[in-house]
Amino acid sequence: MADIEVDITLLPEDVREKLAELDLELSEGDITRKGYEKKKTRLLTPYMKQQPPGQGPSAPSPSTAAQRKAQRRLTREDNRYHSEIRTEAVMQALAMHNKRVPVMPLPSKRTSVNYHGQQRRERHGDSSSDDDDSVFDEEHSRGFQRGGNSRDSGASSSSYSDAGASPHHQAQERPRSQQFGNFIIPGNTARHALADVMQNSRHSHHISQPPDVTNNAKSLRQADRVGRYNQSSVRITTTGNVTGVEDDGPRHGKVSAKIQQLLNTLKRPKRRPLKEYFMDEDEHTLEMPTADPNAPKPEGNELTPVPGEQLVFPLPQIPSGLPHNLEAALQRYGSSSFKANAVTVLDQHGKPSYNLTYGKLLSRTQKIAFNLLHKVGHKEGMSIKLGDRVALVYPNNDPISFICAFYGCVMAGVVPVPVEVPLTKRVSDRHDAGGAGVGFLLGSLSVCWALTSEACFKGLPKSSSGEVITFKGWPKLNWFVTENLSKPTKDWQPPSKGEDVPAYIEYTINKDGSTVGVTVTRNTMFCHCRTLTVGCNYSEGEVMVCVLDFKRDVGLWHGILCSVFNGMHVIFIPYSLMKVDPASWMKMVTKYKACVAVVKSRDMHWGLLAQKDHKDISFTSLRMLLVADGANPWSLTSCDSFLSAFQAKGLKADAICPCASSSEALTVSVRRPGRTSSSATGRGILSMQGLSFGVVRVDSENSLTSLTLQDCGQVMPGAVMVVIRLEGAPYLCKTDEVGELCVCSGYTGAAYWGLQGLSTATFQVQPLHSDGRLAADKMYVRTGLIGFLGPGGLVFVCGSKEGLMQIATRRHNTDDIIATVLAVEPMKFIYRGRIAVFSISVLKDERIVIIAEQRPDCTEEESFQWMSRVLQAVDSIHQVGVYCLALVPPNYLPKTPLGGIHLYETKKKFLEGSLHPANVLMCPHTCVTNLPKPREFHPDVTPSAVHVGNIVQGARMAWAQGRDLGIGEEDGDASRKHQFLTEILRWRSQSTPDHIMFTMLNARMQPHLTVTCSQLHKRAERIGCLLMEKGGLNTGDHVALIYPPGIELIAAFYGCLYVGCVPVTIRPPHPQNVGSTLPTVRMIVEVSKSVAILTSTFVIKLLKSKEAGAIVESKTWPKLLDTDDLPKRKLAAVYRAPTPEMICYLDFSVSTTGMLAGVKMSHAAATALCRAQKLQCELYPSRDVALCLDPYCGLGLVLWCLSSVYSGHHSILIPPSEVETNPAVWLSSVSVYKVRDTFCSYGVMELCTRGLGTSTSALKAKGVNLVCVRACCVIAEERPRIQLTTSFTKLFASLGLSPRAVSTSFGCRVNVGIGLQGASCPEPTTVYVDLRALRNDRVTLVEKGSPHSLCLMESGKLLPGVKVVIANPETKGQCADSHLGEIWVSSPHSATGYFTIYGDDSLHQDHFDSRLATGDTQTSYARTGFLGFIRRTELTQSDGERHDAIFVVGGLDETIVLRGMRYHPIDVETSVLRAHRKICECAVFTWTNLLVVVVELDGNENEALDLVPLVTNAVLEEHYLIVGVVVVVDPGVIPINSRGEKQRMHLRDGFLADQLDPIYVAYNM
Repeated sequence: MADIEVDITLLPEDVREKLAELDLELSEGDITRKGYEKKKTRLLTPYMKQQPPGQGPSAPSPSTAAQRKAQRRLTREDNRYHSEIRTEAVMQALAMHNKRVPVMPLPSKRTSVNYHGQQRRERHGDSSSDDDDSVFDEEHSRGFQRGGNSRDSGASSSSYSDAGASPHHQAQERPRSQQFGNFIIPGNTARHALADVMQNSRHSHHISQPPDVTNNAKSLRQADRVGRYNQSSVRITTTGNVTGVEDDGPRHGKVSAKIQQLLNTLKRPKRRPLKEYFMDEDEHTLEMPTADPNAPKPEGNELTPVPGEQLVFPLPQIPSGLPHNLEAALQRYGSSSFKANAVTVLDQHGKPSYNLTYGKLLSRTQKIAFNLLHKVGHKEGMSIKLGDRVALVYPNNDPISFICAFYGCVMAGVVPVPVEVPLTKRVSDRHDAGGAGVGFLLGSLSVCWALTSEACFKGLPKSSSGEVITFKGWPKLNWFVTENLSKPTKDWQPPSKGEDVPAYIEYTINKDGSTVGVTVTRNTMFCHCRTLTVGCNYSEGEVMVCVLDFKRDVGLWHGILCSVFNGMHVIFIPYSLMKVDPASWMKMVTKYKACVAVVKSRDMHWGLLAQKDHKDISFTSLRMLLVADGANPWSLTSCDSFLSAFQAKGLKADAICPCASSSEALTVSVRRPGRTSSSATGRGILSMQGLSFGVVRVDSENSLTSLTLQDCGQVMPGAVMVVIRLEGAPYLCKTDEVGELCVCSGYTGAAYWGLQGLSTATFQVQPLHSDGRLAADKMYVRTGLIGFLGPGGLVFVCGSKEGLMQIATRRHNTDDIIATVLAVEPMKFIYRGRIAVFSISVLKDERIVIIAEQRPDCTEEESFQWMSRVLQAVDSIHQVGVYCLALVPPNYLPKTPLGGIHLYETKKKFLEGSLHPANVLMCPHTCVTNLPKPREFHPDVTPSAVHVGNIVQGARMAWAQGRDLGIGEEDGDASRKHQFLTEILRWRSQSTPDHIMFTMLNARMQPHLTVTCSQLHKRAERIGCLLMEKGGLNTGDHVALIYPPGIELIAAFYGCLYVGCVPVTIRPPHPQNVGSTLPTVRMIVEVSKSVAILTSTFVIKLLKSKEAGAIVESKTWPKLLDTDDLPKRKLAAVYRAPTPEMICYLDFSVSTTGMLAGVKMSHAAATALCRAQKLQCELYPSRDVALCLDPYCGLGLVLWCLSSVYSGHHSILIPPSEVETNPAVWLSSVSVYKVRDTFCSYGVMELCTRGLGTSTSALKAKGVNLVCVRACCVIAEERPRIQLTTSFTKLFASLGLSPRAVSTSFGCRVNVGIGLQGASCPEPTTVYVDLRALRNDRVTLVEKGSPHSLCLMESGKLLPGVKVVIANPETKGQCADSHLGEIWVSSPHSATGYFTIYGDDSLHQDHFDSRLATGDTQTSYARTGFLGFIRRTELTQSDGERHDAIFVVGGLDETIVLRGMRYHPIDVETSVLRAHRKICECAVFTWTNLLVVVVELDGNENEALDLVPLVTNAVLEEHYLIVGVVVVVDPGVIPINSRGEKQRMHLRDGFLADQLDPIYVAYNM
């Protein structure tokens, strides 16, 4: 249809419907492409508009078409696994899925992540994914070049519908996401109701401007996190607390719609539904896979060892007097038939240019042997001795040099180790994966010398001095060129050698990916040659064509060893020639009338495609076509197709001889050429389900899940074979049971070099009868092949142990999975059939990972359509789920030297996160079915029943209290009679007017400002006058104080109290970030109902600036009062509140969940808190205290503004912004002033740890000494960050900082000061608890280093007068100390309630006046909203009692409840941070029962997709949770509040509103 044009829009409705049905049929695989084109043409013919000939856009000229055809490479497709039967089965399976496949959400990807292959076609020409056969080959195509942060102009993909909906249609109409405040969706709500909830929910209250409280005024780290997305950060609840405010800007529902799509996808029930019941931590194990009761079981008799025919000499067809070893054979043929050709090699043009006669082979061999023993290394003192190992490094197109060097070593008694040619561009790149492993093997073999050819040596990379460089992972080698050598002396004879010594070492790769060397002795080598000679009927003078790698495996055994043993002529076809002329081996068979050809099924498949060469081919002379990979079940198709195509060319059916081989047992079996009996070959159609259970069951021919196997011949002559169980002791299998084939023979490998334990387990197996008796006294060798023995000793192989994946109770083979994947539209999508399948262990079970190279021109939508079809196909054919499906650019996977995919290197890169895939699809929801059983809550269990149960068990009830708040020796009667801070300040200004109360330091440690008691009193009075006169305020009015940290803030605070106003401290907007910080200021001013703003000239200018005016109209601010211009008059009288219960000040703060909460602090509470602090920290007028924290809320505000006035001590004030300028200012000041007590924030501690990590010695040289510090306390409202405090302690220990000095405090909204470490308190306690128990609200102490252990540090000591209990947050019953519960506090300094704009306190009164349902039911407690526990320690308090430590675990409103268990985000985030070194920060939250993980990537964007599997794995392994969505973002996107706490709910809002600009969003299925 190249020259026709049809306007679809003008077609009748019924025709358009039929076209749509056709498209759907094609996409679902119900129709072939050819059938689709036919039907479409028939439908459109009546409506076609003919174009003038030659103008069709896709009609190439005849010459262009011919040229394209000529360029087409026959070797493009790797169709070893191609099977018409499997393709048909997959199409049927996909058709069944047609109607019930859920829509799969397409991931969101930033356009710069789309690798360039998706935007342009790559040049292919001569480029190849296969190996460079010669050292000199240049790689033309390097595949995907990974760029840094380059951005393409491609459009970002959006999700698609599988009903054939156009992506354009979806892009036009995006649903508008509606955010909602505290809308609760019960756990059992039907998921489809979610969309309605999303559409109908609205904010309870709407505030026009979206303030942002996510930044820190000047912090460098936080500065990155501001303005990333225009997101409303403060939230309002129905009770009047401020929470998320809806932004008026446009919202996109892309992410919300995709999560909805994912939820719909997950509606499909899991394969094994889990029973839900409560599980104790002791039984907290994963659900073990239960054996399927309907699974087939082996029913046959126990197998008896099966022997091959006897190894008898002479036979009629074998000349008598065969050589007694290989050197004798070489001597015989080199003398008697010295002119006969031994080796012929084709050049790049397919011409047989290079020949080696037996005479030449003998003389060159002797030269090499002589020089090795008598010339090499003698001058350097590094001579080669008998039995030494040497590396043979020869390119794949030079078998002549190799065979000479190999036999030279054998003759000299030196042990050759054939390896691939290393190239720097390979070893350091993905094109020589495993090169370092070979180097490690050479090192373990003590190889010092490498033999190579002159041409190869010239091509090796050299250093500037001309020496060959040392390759990555390789030992330092000396190189010896095996050409142009001197002749041996006339009297020289090769040394005599023992028969049981190593002849050569063949490298192979273990299942774990390590490279090992299999030792083959001289006896073994000779026996192997004899066995193959009998099995294959080799005779002198026969011609063999060999396509295989001659350095190892079948190519070495037949092409190098047997050929010389029998005096045969071998024609080697270099692999590089095969890629250009795939029919070259068939031409050579025809030309030389070869009797034997040694090939792989791939070569047969390529030969079939080279049809233009078929006419000249003749196979009449061929008596044996040895198929080296006949053990691969999928070689059957190639064999059958090849036979049917070439039977007419003289190919005999009995000439095709599949063989099975193994690196350890060498040749396992060969089908004999020219078979005589009908039982000499066989095939069977077997049930794949039966095979997955390890049982042989015949299946019907048209079954979707059948596997047709052909035999690999019979047991070798002189060998005995058994089949043993795959796991456990080597018990013999039953006759219908699949197991590992084991061979006992004189020709098997001897051991792995230097690995005795591994060798014993592999090379010395003694099979056992079912009752445990030895079945034989002989030792068998494991072949690594899985199969069974058929009638007549026929060997059937259905896979390898290397490719075996044990998923739950069933086994699957990687080759079978590859065949299924390739059957899903292989030509259209997979690049050259390059697929890697392996399993990884996640959550105590194997999980299937499929990685494929996609064609360069595939779009994102095509990729995910293909991936979803693969999932369906594998599920239908194999009844197993795929855990991860990844696509990489073409030519991208690590390669073996011959161009295949290096599986172990691919797996390694995948697991370490360095594979850089282009697309990833994770399916943990469907294939992880062994999660622990969910916890079920029992509402019928009352709190009193729990209480009684705890008492009966002897459990200690969880409560603790600080010491009594006695009167103490506090400045006599004067302090007692003052109930108000204002009175205390006035009293101090009179009694000690010149006592310095505050010193303000700058970044250079210079006192910026000092204030005495008298100066502060006078300044406060003048500010009071300003409020009364200029402000015209009344008693009880609220005044906002907007100042940077400093003394002016303190003076303004007392100025308000002096005239009866209520101060509200607010952080000023950041001058560089007005846009995102000003709305928060505005919000607090509004919510606190402030009637005036006290501030400085600078801040007033900022509020009235043009930039600020664009956000908040300057006229809408309350009255602005400038304290830089104060009246000189004195205040007539200081206001005294009628009762101490009246409000002293309002404390506003934003929680980690984005809740803006203001609490009311009474005068009594403020005084009581100061008194408790004074007692705990022993604060007296003679003390110096250093403060480096924010003074706007919580204990920071109390320490900065109230404590000094109450206790009279000298406070050294260091604003945190100064630490950013000079990280040493805080610690240096502490040292200079010899401060005993210092208080800081986590932000400051982190700045010091990062900024001074390498400067401790310089600080020490400057005289900084921290020995004076007895209490360094972090002021926080969260779980102690134990890693940070430990790092800080260790770092500054060299400056004299005592480890016991560093501690943390604890406060919250209802009570800002619960725990605080004093200098004389017992040192902080740390415990290790079981994370699994914690999820079930239990506390189980474990040893340090235990699995699933979490280290927790005590959150300070309880302040005097504070009593704490642990209560169940739901039932309000008191908990025992073995339970996790909510911390409730009773104290004279608790806040009196929340301050809201609505004044409705009734809903939250419970927070401040709660009573226990069991235990102490009379006391009134405030609920902190934090979960924790209490543990009695061995330490003794000052009152002689044992100390009860309080441990804070996390905020109750932050916890994530999934599967009935309670998780703390910080624990999940810690696991995620460890998953990959490029994750610099992360945050987790849930949305509609989906766990969303947001990770910040500190690397190139093309590394984003590496994180998805690793994050999913880490959370599964450590927390038994399935991640629903993984979002990869740039550094600095996760919002952080002023206290350095993550704002997870703001992040969630930004994510759902599609405002994060993520690099990649992956939706796990």
